[in-house]
Amino acid sequence: MVDPFGHHPGGPSPPGGLLDMLNVAAVVVDTGGRIVLWSPQAEQLFGYPTQEALGQYAGRLLVDPEHLTLVMELFEEVMETGRPWVGVFPVRVKDGSIRQVEFRNMRLQDDRHNLYALAIATDQATVRQVETDLALSDKLIDQSPIGLAILDTDLRYVTVNPALERINGRPAAEHTGRTVHEVLTFVDAAAVEAAMRQVLATGVPLIDLHEVDLPSGQHAWSTSYYRLEDTAGHVLGVAVSVVDVTERHKAAVEAAVARRRLAMVAEATVRVGTTLDLQRTARELAEVVVPDLADLATVDVLEEILTDRRAESQDDGLARFRALAVVSAYPTEAIGAADPVDEVVTYDADRLAARCVTSAAPILVPRVEPSALHRIARDAAAAVHLSGAGVHSYLAVPLIARGEVLGVLCMVRARNQTPFDQEDLVLATELASRAAVCIDNARLYRNERNTVLTLQRSLLPQPPPHRPGLKIAYRYLPAGAGNEVGGDWFDVIPLAEGKTALVVGDVMGSGIAAATTMGQLRTATSTLAALDLDPAEVLRHLDDIAAGLSRPFVTCVYAVCDPAHGRCRVSTAGHLPPVLVPAEGAPELVAIPPGAPLGVGGVDFTTVTLPLAPGSLLVLYTDGLVETRDEPIDQRLETLCRLLDGPRRPPEETCEALLRALRPPDDRDDVVLLVAHIRPGPAEGRPATG
Repeated sequence: MVDPFGHHPGGPSPPGGLLDMLNVAAVVVDTGGRIVLWSPQAEQLFGYPTQEALGQYAGRLLVDPEHLTLVMELFEEVMETGRPWVGVFPVRVKDGSIRQVEFRNMRLQDDRHNLYALAIATDQATVRQVETDLALSDKLIDQSPIGLAILDTDLRYVTVNPALERINGRPAAEHTGRTVHEVLTFVDAAAVEAAMRQVLATGVPLIDLHEVDLPSGQHAWSTSYYRLEDTAGHVLGVAVSVVDVTERHKAAVEAAVARRRLAMVAEATVRVGTTLDLQRTARELAEVVVPDLADLATVDVLEEILTDRRAESQDDGLARFRALAVVSAYPTEAIGAADPVDEVVTYDADRLAARCVTSAAPILVPRVEPSALHRIARDAAAAVHLSGAGVHSYLAVPLIARGEVLGVLCMVRARNQTPFDQEDLVLATELASRAAVCIDNARLYRNERNTVLTLQRSLLPQPPPHRPGLKIAYRYLPAGAGNEVGGDWFDVIPLAEGKTALVVGDVMGSGIAAATTMGQLRTATSTLAALDLDPAEVLRHLDDIAAGLSRPFVTCVYAVCDPAHGRCRVSTAGHLPPVLVPAEGAPELVAIPPGAPLGVGGVDFTTVTLPLAPGSLLVLYTDGLVETRDEPIDQRLETLCRLLDGPRRPPEETCEALLRALRPPDDRDDVVLLVAHIRPGPAEGRPATG
């Protein structure tokens, strides 16, 4: 047998136990009252060395004379009856002071029938302190809400308090003698045992270790481990304290969820709406919710909203969507069930997405039964894809901006086994609300951009007429999606005597106002060109006109080509210089004073005359061709000239080559490019051959 702390019966007990703490003294007297045995503890308790105590009458040595009679009576009673006497008695110690000593007196008999009296004694104050400590410990342990346990060095339970019985769901009897693995079946017992062994080996406590029940994670405890030692430093085992912190754990989990949700909202604020491109904005929304909120997300916009044909929409319960984005957290069969991006599909009233937009309310289906997948999918084949992907939970949130339903954000969970709940719905609604405004802005911008493009294209010339001595190619490219269309324009104006005016201009700003200003200046330029004025004179008149417009600052280059006489007169108003590519020689930027933009007012413009030999090229362009954010304009202009050097190509091929090499990838500005090839012109009055 082994005692609770592993001490073997019959073996020596290590010092530092309870008896050592009490410092129990032993004194033996004969029937005459003389001291015959005197322990070292008696010397410590009473102060008399052994040689001074042995042979002395115990009563005379230790008892005050006034108590001597009582002591003798008690001594005689113990010796005559054999009944022990227990009590507290005042003792005079060697220094003359009185000490209250707790005695246990009993009769002894040897093998010759000789009688003796054995007095076991200890200081009363020490006994009372130990009793108080034990009583207090018992009460604290029994009544403490903290689970407490003691385990031996083999990590077997020695004792547990009632609180730990409740926490572990087992009575104390089912703990005692059992190991951690046998008792703790609801936590990671291996990790618990490893922590205990570490404390046994090092003596360093482990405080406030967090443990969660498996597998639900609904309960949590804070556990601390301490090594137990006796007063001599011998290791007895491990003490464990366990505090139920389930509420704190749940609060921490909820706080973490709240922080994650706030982070998602903050991320959506930053990531969604970085451009005015409609599809990109929709994709940004889908990317925010995947994978933290959904395994797969789609964004669809109502077709009548997108095309601004609300009045034509039919009240037939059908919803016509244009898919803008599909984002998945991983490759999945469910992607095959999503509507292809930019495709228009019609959902009947039974579909959940249609009901979401018609009711302008979110739809939450925590558990989607396989038989109900057809209400999510567009058709039976798509429902099969959703089933194969393991889709089990669905959430649809309307995209509402400025009081109008624009479309729907649909989300599903498949690999994520947690169903959507009300908190997910609240978060998705917040994200959709913020993103809907960005989507609506992109939609409004796209509609305005389409209007501007239509207006601008209607104002730009049709394919330029064939002009004597010229072969002309041009390109007009509006700014890329997500960028506002500017006011760039060009014109090819027939003049008398076989001359041709070439015009390229750029209204500062963008949108309808810039396009309108461009149209006004183009009309004015055509009128002034008909007067056959000097190019600088034309720009002076345009400067006066531009000063009275809402967008006064405009750059422009005006060139009059006269192939019959082999010359070209050019004037610029704050515009980049044309490039002249002679028939023989290297391309060069036309050296001409740039002047100020139109609309500044009171600025002189200069006309420069250039030689135009047959085979020459004259290249006019706007800044969208050569300006970038990361290269100096001078370097870009050098690149333009270098691209024009070498074998001469037809004007159309020249346009394509320049655009491929020079147009910035972000397409953030309009580009106008006009290339005129000089060739021998026909006699006046004869039809141009093209």
